Amino acid sequence: MAAATFEEALDRLLVHEGGYSNHPSDPGGPTNFGITIHDYRKYVKSDATAADVRMMQVATAKAIYREKYWNVLRCDALPAGLDYAVFDYGVNSGVFRAAKVLQRLLSLNDDGRISDAVIAAARARPARELIAKLCDERLAFLKRLKTWPVFGRGWSRRVAEVKAASLAMSLPMAAGASRSAPAGPAPARAEVPVAKFARGTTTAIVVAGGTVAAQQAGSAGWSHAGIAAMLLATAVAAGLCWFAFQLWRKRRQEAA
Repeated sequence: MAAATFEEALDRLLVHEGGYSNHPSDPGGPTNFGITIHDYRKYVKSDATAADVRMMQVATAKAIYREKYWNVLRCDALPAGLDYAVFDYGVNSGVFRAAKVLQRLLSLNDDGRISDAVIAAARARPARELIAKLCDERLAFLKRLKTWPVFGRGWSRRVAEVKAASLAMSLPMAAGASRSAPAGPAPARAEVPVAKFARGTTTAIVVAGGTVAAQQAGSAGWSHAGIAAMLLATAVAAGLCWFAFQLWRKRRQEAA
């Protein structure tokens, strides 16, 4: 689709995502313009704090949205309207889930990747039919989440507005006409939640255990080289634990 489609889709998404938030029930943590602290650290500043996220510029958020979501989901190649519906779903619940649901609607293997076959199949089907089915599935998924009682009202309105706008975008627009804007913010990541205890506990236990062991080794007369090797091994183990946790979290989202 034309670049103008991305701009309209992004403008609508930014209204729904709102400004800075750090809701305890939101798995995304500190978030601004819908960009989580995790993504800010990945794309902008590796040691970013909540304060950095709060001060984020909208241009920075737009660049991240283009790279992480729009391009990955190949929205430029999808039919008008469907591109926005898939994009917003991907931002709210992850690009893998958005891609997987689209593949299922097209009766294709749901490996979570938007291939040329997916693009061709999407173009061969009525865009309005796919938009309606995608948004209906999205709402059904949201209602199954444990965070629905907290964010459900906003999510329901957001999906309804995305559906209406996507259907309108799928039709040629008369000269001078305009589409209604979203009513307001409806933020929070709509993902399968991970227990707070699990988010950093395993890594923390490994690090703490390694620190205690190093202290005991020092008391026992170990050399500095031996203690350094122990601390290095602890750091490697902590990194492996973090990687394993992220892999488990990804698979948990994919299985939903």
